[in-house]
Amino acid sequence: MNTLLLRLVGPMQSWGVQSHFGVRDTGLEPSKSGVVGLLCAALGRPRQHPLDDLVALRMGVRVDNEGRLSRDFQTAHDVYTGEGSKPKATEISSRYYLADAAFLVGLESDDLALLERLHQALQRPVWPLYLGRKAFVPAKPVWLEDGLKPGISLCDALRDAPRLSSGDAPKRLRAVIEDPHGEAIRPDQPLSFEIGKRQFAPRRVHTTFFDPPRAALEQLSPTEAR
Repeated sequence: MNTLLLRLVGPMQSWGVQSHFGVRDTGLEPSKSGVVGLLCAALGRPRQHPLDDLVALRMGVRVDNEGRLSRDFQTAHDVYTGEGSKPKATEISSRYYLADAAFLVGLESDDLALLERLHQALQRPVWPLYLGRKAFVPAKPVWLEDGLKPGISLCDALRDAPRLSSGDAPKRLRAVIEDPHGEAIRPDQPLSFEIGKRQFAPRRVHTTFFDPPRAALEQLSPTEAR
């Protein structure tokens, strides 16, 4: 197995999977649909492009900083609620997001060539990358110089990678790993991003905990931390 690591750090992130009407939720860690969408942006793939190769990647997330769950109350004017409809005078919504969170995302695959292409695309993305919503841009590059880990499994890569910041580390780091026998179900396996045909399937995940690595990226040499 091989693993590709991504750094998702920003002042605001939102990873909603079950938003309805005026309430836009966020999960407590990146969703698979959100990460696959980020990869599509890096590759320059249009919405109608098949997702099979990216969906087949096994995903895990290490939570280096849980962040704070926050809410933004918004009022929008002249909002269209459907194709051909007349605009409403106002639309009120509550939008939740994570403030100052930091996530290390791992993608595992037997296909090393695919992970190499993704690693290169993240370094020079075709389209802008964002953390769940277009307004939420990364504070640091998603690409990690040593993020490609040939011959290293997902769990080993997430457990051993340096922490994303040099601040005080918690006693243990929460990790959410994709697992067909996992105890929790997430409705975020993307089948299609095509407008009007967006589809998602459930997937199972398992939550575990890692001891914080002693090293942090900010403590490494400039070349290593680039």
